[in-house]
Amino acid sequence: MPLTALILLPQVVVYAAAMRLIPLALAACLAFSPAALAEDPAPAEPAADIVRKSPAEMRADQLDRLFAKLHTASVADDTSKTEQGIWELWGLSDSPTAEVLLRQASRAMGDKANDAALKILNRLIGAHPDFPEAWNKRATLHFLVGRYDDSLKDIDKVLDLEPRHFGALAGRGMILERQKKYAAARAAFEDALAMNPGMDQVKQAVKALDRIERGI
Repeated sequence: MPLTALILLPQVVVYAAAMRLIPLALAACLAFSPAALAEDPAPAEPAADIVRKSPAEMRADQLDRLFAKLHTASVADDTSKTEQGIWELWGLSDSPTAEVLLRQASRAMGDKANDAALKILNRLIGAHPDFPEAWNKRATLHFLVGRYDDSLKDIDKVLDLEPRHFGALAGRGMILERQKKYAAARAAFEDALAMNPGMDQVKQAVKALDRIERGI
């Protein structure tokens, strides 16, 4: 979940080789021709199977590539576009309805219509419990209204579905910091940085914990 609001929180189709029908008259001629009897034609090679990935599988491949870019970027590299690409993929679902509900919830939260947003998110999670960003968005909402324990429970579900979710990890750290559980907060921040080393705000949060631990 973005730190600015915590966690504001693609059948396999197999194409068989088409067998061309040989006219019966030609087949009869070939069957009795000396050349045909003498030759032992090699069997036809089947066409290679063509595998088409599902939308979810394609999204997973895209995420893998983007995370690889994050992990191989140098300190001087701007990874904001890569990070944004990850967030955009996280917001996609095989269900257009799920995407619509997620956008509706985001708009309601932006309008501070938190009760309406919660109803939308509850409906979304009930219908699509395997959609990580739905849980992440509800975790964000719980955080915004101060329901930290509920937020942490939703964050746990996000991470069950998408362990690389650096936004959820960072959000966990922020909540634990507010609960003065500093060691656990540091662990969450470090987990977030392991997934996305370029999160400057998380780095600053770790430095703030250092100052707290030193009594500064």
